[in-house]
Amino acid sequence: MPVNDDVKLGKNVQIFHPNLVNLYGCAIGDETKIGAFVEIQQDVIVGDRCKISSHSFLCEGVILENEVFIGHGVMFTNDIYPRATNEDGSLKTGDDWCVVKTVVKKCASIGSNATILPGVTIGEKAIIGSGAVVTQDVPNYAIVVGVPAKVIGDVRDRCQQLEMPANFVS
Repeated sequence: MPVNDDVKLGKNVQIFHPNLVNLYGCAIGDETKIGAFVEIQQDVIVGDRCKISSHSFLCEGVILENEVFIGHGVMFTNDIYPRATNEDGSLKTGDDWCVVKTVVKKCASIGSNATILPGVTIGEKAIIGSGAVVTQDVPNYAIVVGVPAKVIGDVRDRCQQLEMPANFVS
């Protein structure tokens, strides 16, 4: 699981275990840190000064702006209707599906084990709680948790007491 020759690495990128990652066809910005067991696929763009923690998966179609934090085991998806085969039973190929893009705006943070469905935009400085499943756009500065993720606060209210949704399981 190497860093392929077609990866565009910015200045001072830190890949802590280059033999334990799978990076190909992507662009990684300056001063970004990448942990072990991370896969970053083709056409992914990672901005400057991001941190991508171990065991995370960034699939084709993901764009991380500058200073984004990705916790351990974060999973991005890019296909709204995944199937192994076409209607005629033939195996799907790259020509049989359409990549749905996902954007994570500047300074957003995504907690460990969150899942991000395709086509969403996560706003600037938003925080996604650990284990959340993000199914729709997240506003700038929002704090979201749960399955599906719901807004429970605003990061600008640092001293607030957050109320967890009644159906929230920790």
